[in-house]
Amino acid sequence: MSGRVVASGSKATLSTVEGDLEVGRRAVVQGEGSPPKISVSGTVYTEDDCLFECGLSAENLDGEGDLTIEGDLEIRNRVSLDDGRLDVQGNMKAQRVDVGKSLRTKGDLEANYVDVGGKLDVGGETTAKKIDVGGAFTSKGRTKAENIDVGGSVEVESTVDVDDIDVGGKVEVSGGKIGKLDVGGSFVSHGPLEFKDIDVGGTVKLTSGSGGNIDVGGSLKAEEDLRFNDIDVGGVVSISGSGEGKSLNVGGQIKVGGDLTLSGAFDVGGIAEVNGNLSGEDVSVGGRLHAGKIVAQNRVSVGGSVETIEGVYTSHFRIGRRGKVVGLVKADEALIGRGARVDDVFAKTMTLEREASAENLYGERIRLERGCRISGEVQYVEDLKTERDVSFAQEPRKVSKLPEKP
Repeated sequence: MSGRVVASGSKATLSTVEGDLEVGRRAVVQGEGSPPKISVSGTVYTEDDCLFECGLSAENLDGEGDLTIEGDLEIRNRVSLDDGRLDVQGNMKAQRVDVGKSLRTKGDLEANYVDVGGKLDVGGETTAKKIDVGGAFTSKGRTKAENIDVGGSVEVESTVDVDDIDVGGKVEVSGGKIGKLDVGGSFVSHGPLEFKDIDVGGTVKLTSGSGGNIDVGGSLKAEEDLRFNDIDVGGVVSISGSGEGKSLNVGGQIKVGGDLTLSGAFDVGGIAEVNGNLSGEDVSVGGRLHAGKIVAQNRVSVGGSVETIEGVYTSHFRIGRRGKVVGLVKADEALIGRGARVDDVFAKTMTLEREASAENLYGERIRLERGCRISGEVQYVEDLKTERDVSFAQEPRKVSKLPEKP
Protein backbone atom coordinates (compact mmCIF):
# COMPACT_ATOMS: atom_id res chain seq x y z
CA MET A 1 0.00 0.00 0.00
CA SER A 2 1.34 3.45 -0.91
CA GLY A 3 1.14 6.43 1.42
CA ARG A 4 2.34 9.95 2.02
CA VAL A 5 4.67 11.66 4.51
CA VAL A 6 4.57 15.34 5.47
CA ALA A 7 7.86 16.25 7.14
CA SER A 8 8.10 18.09 10.45
CA GLY A 9 7.77 21.84 10.13
CA SER A 10 6.70 21.64 6.48
CA LYS A 11 3.50 22.56 4.66
CA ALA A 12 1.67 20.39 2.11
CA THR A 13 -1.51 20.53 0.05
CA LEU A 14 -3.28 17.21 -0.45
CA SER A 15 -6.57 15.91 -1.80
CA THR A 16 -6.63 12.12 -1.65
CA VAL A 17 -4.15 9.71 -0.08
CA GLU A 18 -4.22 6.00 -0.87
CA GLY A 19 -2.80 4.28 2.16
CA ASP A 20 -1.53 5.97 5.32
CA LEU A 21 -0.63 9.61 5.96
CA GLU A 22 2.22 10.51 8.33
CA VAL A 23 2.42 14.11 9.51
CA GLY A 24 5.48 15.36 11.38
CA ARG A 25 5.75 17.73 14.31
CA ARG A 26 4.43 21.27 13.69
CA ALA A 27 3.51 20.45 10.10
CA VAL A 28 0.63 22.19 8.29
CA VAL A 29 -1.63 20.30 5.88
CA GLN A 30 -4.04 21.94 3.47
CA GLY A 31 -6.84 20.30 1.50
CA GLU A 32 -8.48 20.90 -1.83
CA GLY A 33 -12.04 21.65 -2.86
CA SER A 34 -14.71 23.84 -1.30
CA PRO A 35 -14.76 23.43 1.59
CA PRO A 36 -11.19 22.08 1.56
CA LYS A 37 -10.85 18.45 2.59
CA ILE A 38 -8.39 15.52 2.60
CA SER A 39 -9.52 11.91 2.18
CA VAL A 40 -7.19 9.15 3.44
CA SER A 41 -7.98 5.49 2.82
CA GLY A 42 -5.78 4.31 5.68
CA THR A 43 -4.58 5.70 9.01
CA VAL A 44 -3.40 9.23 9.71
CA TYR A 45 -0.41 9.42 12.06
CA THR A 46 0.42 12.79 13.62
CA GLU A 47 3.12 14.12 15.90
CA ASP A 48 2.83 17.09 18.29
CA ASP A 49 1.27 20.44 17.30
CA CYS A 50 -0.04 19.53 13.85
CA LEU A 51 -2.54 21.66 11.94
CA PHE A 52 -4.99 20.60 9.25
CA GLU A 53 -6.34 23.72 7.53
CA CYS A 54 -9.18 21.64 6.15
CA GLY A 55 -11.54 18.79 6.86
CA LEU A 56 -10.21 15.24 7.20
CA SER A 57 -11.63 11.76 6.62
CA ALA A 58 -9.71 8.53 7.27
CA GLU A 59 -9.94 4.99 8.57
CA ASN A 60 -8.09 5.78 11.82
CA LEU A 61 -6.41 8.75 13.45
CA ASP A 62 -3.42 7.99 15.68
CA GLY A 63 -1.51 10.91 17.15
CA GLU A 64 0.75 12.23 19.86
CA GLY A 65 0.45 15.71 21.35
CA ASP A 66 -1.91 18.46 20.13
CA LEU A 67 -3.88 18.41 16.87
CA THR A 68 -6.18 20.99 15.24
CA ILE A 69 -8.65 20.25 12.44
CA GLU A 70 -10.09 23.41 10.82
CA GLY A 71 -13.08 21.58 9.35
CA ASP A 72 -15.05 18.38 9.81
CA LEU A 73 -13.35 15.24 11.12
CA GLU A 74 -14.77 11.90 9.95
CA ILE A 75 -12.96 8.76 11.13
CA ARG A 76 -14.50 5.46 10.14
CA ASN A 77 -12.94 3.55 13.02
CA ARG A 78 -10.84 4.95 15.90
CA VAL A 79 -9.35 8.24 17.05
CA SER A 80 -6.43 7.87 19.46
CA LEU A 81 -4.52 10.91 20.70
CA ASP A 82 -2.21 10.09 23.59
CA ASP A 83 -1.37 12.87 26.01
CA GLY A 84 -2.73 15.55 23.72
CA ARG A 85 -5.51 17.98 22.84
CA LEU A 86 -7.79 17.60 19.85
CA ASP A 87 -9.54 20.72 18.50
CA VAL A 88 -12.11 20.20 15.72
CA GLN A 89 -13.55 23.36 14.17
CA GLY A 90 -16.45 21.52 12.54
CA ASN A 91 -18.38 18.29 13.18
CA MET A 92 -16.69 15.11 14.37
CA LYS A 93 -17.69 11.51 13.73
CA ALA A 94 -15.95 8.28 14.74
CA GLN A 95 -16.61 4.83 16.15
CA ARG A 96 -14.28 5.20 19.12
CA VAL A 97 -12.50 8.27 20.52
CA ASP A 98 -9.60 8.17 23.00
CA VAL A 99 -8.03 11.54 23.83
CA GLY A 100 -5.57 12.02 26.67
CA LYS A 101 -6.11 15.65 27.67
CA SER A 102 -9.03 17.42 26.01
CA LEU A 103 -11.40 17.25 23.05
CA ARG A 104 -13.21 20.28 21.66
CA THR A 105 -15.61 20.33 18.73
CA LYS A 106 -17.23 23.46 17.38
CA GLY A 107 -20.00 21.39 15.82
CA ASP A 108 -21.63 18.03 16.57
CA LEU A 109 -19.96 14.95 18.03
CA GLU A 110 -21.10 11.47 17.02
CA ALA A 111 -19.37 8.32 18.26
CA ASN A 112 -20.04 4.99 19.90
CA TYR A 113 -17.44 5.38 22.66
CA VAL A 114 -15.78 8.58 23.84
CA ASP A 115 -12.97 8.53 26.43
CA VAL A 116 -11.33 11.84 27.37
CA GLY A 117 -8.87 12.20 30.22
CA GLY A 118 -9.50 15.89 30.89
CA LYS A 119 -12.23 18.03 29.35
CA LEU A 120 -14.81 17.34 26.63
CA ASP A 121 -16.39 20.44 25.06
CA VAL A 122 -18.99 19.99 22.30
CA GLY A 123 -20.32 23.09 20.54
CA GLY A 124 -23.24 21.28 18.89
CA GLU A 125 -25.18 18.09 19.59
CA THR A 126 -23.65 15.01 21.22
CA THR A 127 -24.64 11.47 20.24
CA ALA A 128 -22.83 8.48 21.76
CA LYS A 129 -23.29 5.13 23.46
CA LYS A 130 -20.79 5.73 26.25
CA ILE A 131 -19.02 8.93 27.35
CA ASP A 132 -16.21 8.68 29.91
CA VAL A 133 -14.53 11.95 30.95
CA GLY A 134 -12.06 12.46 33.76
CA GLY A 135 -12.73 16.18 34.26
CA ALA A 136 -15.61 18.19 32.78
CA PHE A 137 -18.09 17.59 29.95
CA THR A 138 -19.99 20.47 28.33
CA SER A 139 -22.39 20.32 25.39
CA LYS A 140 -24.34 23.21 23.89
CA GLY A 141 -26.73 21.04 21.88
CA ARG A 142 -29.01 18.11 22.57
CA THR A 143 -27.16 15.19 24.16
CA LYS A 144 -28.16 11.56 23.65
CA ALA A 145 -26.22 8.68 25.19
CA GLU A 146 -26.62 5.36 26.92
CA ASN A 147 -24.06 6.09 29.62
CA ILE A 148 -22.21 9.21 30.83
CA ASP A 149 -19.47 8.79 33.46
CA VAL A 150 -17.67 12.00 34.46
CA GLY A 151 -15.34 12.61 37.37
CA GLY A 152 -15.99 16.35 37.65
CA SER A 153 -18.96 18.16 36.14
CA VAL A 154 -21.50 17.96 33.30
CA GLU A 155 -23.23 20.95 31.70
CA VAL A 156 -25.69 20.56 28.83
CA GLU A 157 -27.34 23.74 27.57
CA SER A 158 -30.08 21.78 25.78
CA THR A 159 -32.14 18.69 26.57
CA VAL A 160 -30.71 15.27 27.38
CA ASP A 161 -31.77 11.71 26.61
CA VAL A 162 -29.48 9.51 28.70
CA ASP A 163 -30.00 6.09 30.27
CA ASP A 164 -27.36 6.38 33.01
CA ILE A 165 -25.41 9.38 34.38
CA ASP A 166 -22.71 8.98 37.04
CA VAL A 167 -20.89 12.21 37.99
CA GLY A 168 -18.63 12.97 40.93
CA GLY A 169 -19.32 16.72 41.10
CA LYS A 170 -22.24 18.60 39.60
CA VAL A 171 -24.67 18.20 36.68
CA GLU A 172 -26.66 20.94 34.94
CA VAL A 173 -29.08 20.22 32.08
CA SER A 174 -32.06 21.87 30.39
CA GLY A 175 -34.60 19.10 30.88
CA GLY A 176 -35.20 15.93 28.89
CA LYS A 177 -35.05 12.28 29.92
CA ILE A 178 -32.69 10.56 32.37
CA GLY A 179 -32.89 6.95 33.47
CA LYS A 180 -30.59 6.62 36.48
CA LEU A 181 -28.77 9.68 37.84
CA ASP A 182 -26.01 9.37 40.45
CA VAL A 183 -24.30 12.66 41.39
CA GLY A 184 -21.98 13.32 44.30
CA GLY A 185 -22.59 17.08 44.46
CA SER A 186 -25.48 18.97 42.90
CA PHE A 187 -28.00 18.54 40.07
CA VAL A 188 -29.95 21.27 38.25
CA SER A 189 -32.51 20.89 35.46
CA HIS A 190 -33.75 24.11 33.82
CA GLY A 191 -36.53 22.38 31.89
CA PRO A 192 -39.15 19.63 32.39
CA LEU A 193 -37.45 16.34 33.28
CA GLU A 194 -38.53 12.71 33.03
CA PHE A 195 -36.51 10.39 35.26
CA LYS A 196 -36.41 6.90 36.78
CA ASP A 197 -34.01 7.33 39.70
CA ILE A 198 -32.22 10.40 41.06
CA ASP A 199 -29.53 9.90 43.72
CA VAL A 200 -27.67 13.10 44.67
CA GLY A 201 -25.43 13.69 47.66
CA GLY A 202 -25.94 17.45 47.85
CA THR A 203 -28.73 19.50 46.28
CA VAL A 204 -31.32 19.05 43.51
CA LYS A 205 -33.14 21.86 41.71
CA LEU A 206 -35.84 21.06 39.12
CA THR A 207 -38.18 23.16 37.03
CA SER A 208 -40.76 20.36 36.93
CA GLY A 209 -40.36 16.62 36.99
CA SER A 210 -42.07 13.29 36.50
CA GLY A 211 -40.59 9.91 37.32
CA GLY A 212 -39.49 7.44 39.95
CA ASN A 213 -37.36 7.69 43.08
CA ILE A 214 -35.49 10.74 44.40
CA ASP A 215 -32.81 10.33 47.09
CA VAL A 216 -31.05 13.55 48.15
CA GLY A 217 -28.68 14.11 51.03
CA GLY A 218 -29.23 17.86 51.24
CA SER A 219 -32.11 19.77 49.66
CA LEU A 220 -34.65 19.31 46.86
CA LYS A 221 -36.41 22.19 45.11
CA ALA A 222 -39.02 21.97 42.34
CA GLU A 223 -40.22 25.25 40.82
CA GLU A 224 -43.40 23.71 39.41
CA ASP A 225 -45.30 20.40 39.81
CA LEU A 226 -43.45 17.21 40.75
CA ARG A 227 -44.57 13.62 40.11
CA PHE A 228 -42.57 10.82 41.74
CA ASN A 229 -42.53 7.38 43.31
CA ASP A 230 -40.52 7.70 46.54
CA ILE A 231 -38.70 10.79 47.85
CA ASP A 232 -36.07 10.58 50.61
CA VAL A 233 -34.36 13.88 51.49
CA GLY A 234 -32.09 14.51 54.46
CA GLY A 235 -32.64 18.25 54.67
CA VAL A 236 -35.21 20.53 53.03
CA VAL A 237 -37.84 20.01 50.30
CA SER A 238 -39.59 22.82 48.44
CA ILE A 239 -42.24 22.16 45.76
CA SER A 240 -43.74 25.39 44.43
CA GLY A 241 -46.54 23.58 42.61
CA SER A 242 -48.31 20.35 43.51
CA GLY A 243 -46.74 17.02 44.38
CA GLU A 244 -47.99 13.53 43.63
CA GLY A 245 -46.34 10.22 44.42
CA LYS A 246 -46.11 7.15 46.62
CA SER A 247 -44.15 8.20 49.70
CA LEU A 248 -42.13 11.12 51.01
CA ASN A 249 -39.53 11.06 53.80
CA VAL A 250 -37.85 14.33 54.85
CA GLY A 251 -35.40 14.73 57.70
CA GLY A 252 -35.82 18.49 58.04
CA GLN A 253 -38.70 20.47 56.58
CA ILE A 254 -40.96 20.58 53.52
CA LYS A 255 -43.05 23.28 51.89
CA VAL A 256 -45.56 22.59 49.09
CA GLY A 257 -47.33 25.38 47.23
CA GLY A 258 -50.29 23.28 46.09
CA ASP A 259 -51.76 19.88 46.97
CA LEU A 260 -49.61 16.93 48.05
CA THR A 261 -51.19 13.59 47.14
CA LEU A 262 -49.53 10.35 48.28
CA SER A 263 -50.58 6.72 48.15
CA GLY A 264 -48.18 5.80 50.98
CA ALA A 265 -46.41 7.45 53.90
CA PHE A 266 -45.59 11.10 54.62
CA ASP A 267 -42.81 11.30 57.22
CA VAL A 268 -41.20 14.62 58.18
CA GLY A 269 -38.79 15.12 61.05
CA GLY A 270 -39.32 18.87 61.42
CA ILE A 271 -41.80 21.25 59.81
CA ALA A 272 -44.33 20.54 57.04
CA GLU A 273 -46.30 23.27 55.27
CA VAL A 274 -48.78 22.33 52.52
CA ASN A 275 -50.75 25.27 51.15
CA GLY A 276 -53.25 22.92 49.54
CA ASN A 277 -54.58 19.58 50.76
CA LEU A 278 -52.43 16.75 52.09
CA SER A 279 -53.50 13.15 51.57
CA GLY A 280 -51.78 9.81 52.12
CA GLU A 281 -51.85 6.54 53.99
CA ASP A 282 -49.81 7.59 57.03
CA VAL A 283 -48.83 11.12 58.07
CA SER A 284 -46.09 11.56 60.67
CA VAL A 285 -44.52 14.93 61.54
CA GLY A 286 -42.08 15.50 64.38
CA GLY A 287 -42.64 19.24 64.65
CA ARG A 288 -45.27 21.48 63.08
CA LEU A 289 -47.79 20.58 60.35
CA HIS A 290 -49.89 23.06 58.40
CA ALA A 291 -52.26 22.17 55.55
CA GLY A 292 -55.57 23.20 54.08
CA LYS A 293 -57.00 19.75 54.74
CA ILE A 294 -55.42 16.47 55.86
CA VAL A 295 -56.80 13.09 54.84
CA ALA A 296 -54.94 9.90 55.87
CA GLN A 297 -56.35 6.41 55.47
CA ASN A 298 -54.43 4.99 58.42
CA ARG A 299 -53.05 7.54 60.87
CA VAL A 300 -51.90 11.09 61.58
CA SER A 301 -49.23 11.53 64.26
CA VAL A 302 -47.74 14.94 65.07
CA GLY A 303 -45.28 15.80 67.81
CA GLY A 304 -45.70 19.57 67.87
CA SER A 305 -48.67 21.35 66.32
CA VAL A 306 -51.29 20.88 63.61
CA GLU A 307 -53.14 23.68 61.87
CA THR A 308 -55.73 23.14 59.16
CA ILE A 309 -58.48 25.12 57.48
CA GLU A 310 -60.84 22.22 56.71
CA GLY A 311 -59.72 19.71 59.32
CA VAL A 312 -57.94 16.38 59.80
CA TYR A 313 -59.66 13.15 58.69
CA THR A 314 -58.07 9.81 59.56
CA SER A 315 -58.55 6.47 61.33
CA HIS A 316 -56.01 7.13 64.11
CA PHE A 317 -54.99 10.59 65.28
CA ARG A 318 -52.30 11.48 67.81
CA ILE A 319 -50.95 14.83 68.98
CA GLY A 320 -47.87 14.78 71.18
CA ARG A 321 -47.24 16.11 74.67
CA ARG A 322 -47.97 19.86 74.98
CA GLY A 323 -48.92 19.92 71.31
CA LYS A 324 -51.51 22.16 69.73
CA VAL A 325 -54.25 21.51 67.17
CA VAL A 326 -56.04 24.32 65.35
CA GLY A 327 -58.98 23.01 63.33
CA LEU A 328 -61.31 20.03 63.39
CA VAL A 329 -60.10 16.47 64.03
CA LYS A 330 -62.31 13.62 62.86
CA ALA A 331 -61.04 10.07 63.48
CA ASP A 332 -61.99 6.59 64.59
CA GLU A 333 -59.51 6.86 67.45
CA ALA A 334 -57.90 10.03 68.85
CA LEU A 335 -55.15 10.35 71.44
CA ILE A 336 -54.47 13.83 72.80
CA GLY A 337 -51.13 13.99 74.59
CA ARG A 338 -50.47 15.33 78.06
CA GLY A 339 -50.94 19.10 78.25
CA ALA A 340 -51.94 19.36 74.59
CA ARG A 341 -54.57 21.82 73.33
CA VAL A 342 -57.13 20.97 70.64
CA ASP A 343 -60.19 22.57 69.10
CA ASP A 344 -63.02 20.21 68.13
CA VAL A 345 -62.48 16.44 68.18
CA PHE A 346 -64.96 14.03 66.63
CA ALA A 347 -64.01 10.35 67.20
CA LYS A 348 -65.48 6.98 68.07
CA THR A 349 -62.90 6.51 70.82
CA MET A 350 -60.79 9.32 72.30
CA THR A 351 -58.43 9.82 75.19
CA LEU A 352 -57.22 13.11 76.57
CA GLU A 353 -54.15 12.60 78.72
CA ARG A 354 -53.42 14.59 81.89
CA GLU A 355 -53.97 18.37 81.76
CA ALA A 356 -55.02 18.38 78.10
CA SER A 357 -57.63 20.90 77.00
CA ALA A 358 -60.25 20.98 74.26
CA GLU A 359 -62.97 23.18 72.82
CA ASN A 360 -65.64 20.58 71.98
CA LEU A 361 -65.63 16.77 72.15
CA TYR A 362 -67.96 14.42 70.27
CA GLY A 363 -67.40 10.67 70.67
CA GLU A 364 -68.88 7.28 71.35
CA ARG A 365 -66.36 6.53 74.13
CA ILE A 366 -64.46 9.36 75.82
CA ARG A 367 -61.79 9.14 78.52
CA LEU A 368 -60.49 12.27 80.28
CA GLU A 369 -57.48 11.99 82.56
CA ARG A 370 -56.73 14.15 85.57
CA GLY A 371 -56.76 17.90 85.13
CA CYS A 372 -58.33 18.03 81.64
CA ARG A 373 -60.35 21.14 80.77
CA ILE A 374 -63.20 21.40 78.25
CA SER A 375 -64.26 24.93 77.34
CA GLY A 376 -67.19 23.96 75.10
CA GLU A 377 -69.58 20.99 75.03
CA VAL A 378 -69.13 17.25 75.40
CA GLN A 379 -71.43 14.75 73.67
CA TYR A 380 -70.99 11.00 74.01
CA VAL A 381 -72.99 7.91 72.99
CA GLU A 382 -71.77 5.01 75.12
CA ASP A 383 -69.34 5.95 77.85
CA LEU A 384 -67.60 8.94 79.47
CA LYS A 385 -64.83 8.25 81.98
CA THR A 386 -63.19 11.05 83.92
CA GLU A 387 -60.48 11.26 86.54
CA ARG A 388 -60.33 13.90 89.27
CA ASP A 389 -59.96 17.62 88.66
CA VAL A 390 -61.59 17.51 85.22
CA SER A 391 -63.51 20.71 84.46
CA PHE A 392 -66.41 21.26 82.05
CA ALA A 393 -67.85 24.56 80.85
CA GLN A 394 -71.12 22.69 80.18
CA GLU A 395 -72.53 19.52 81.64
CA PRO A 396 -71.63 16.56 79.35
CA ARG A 397 -74.60 15.10 77.46
CA LYS A 398 -75.23 11.50 76.59
CA VAL A 399 -76.90 11.29 73.17
CA SER A 400 -78.22 8.53 70.94
CA LYS A 401 -76.52 9.94 67.88
CA LEU A 402 -73.65 12.34 67.34
CA PRO A 403 -74.06 15.36 65.06
CA GLU A 404 -72.88 14.87 61.51
CA LYS A 405 -70.75 17.98 61.66
CA PRO A 406 -69.58 19.00 65.13
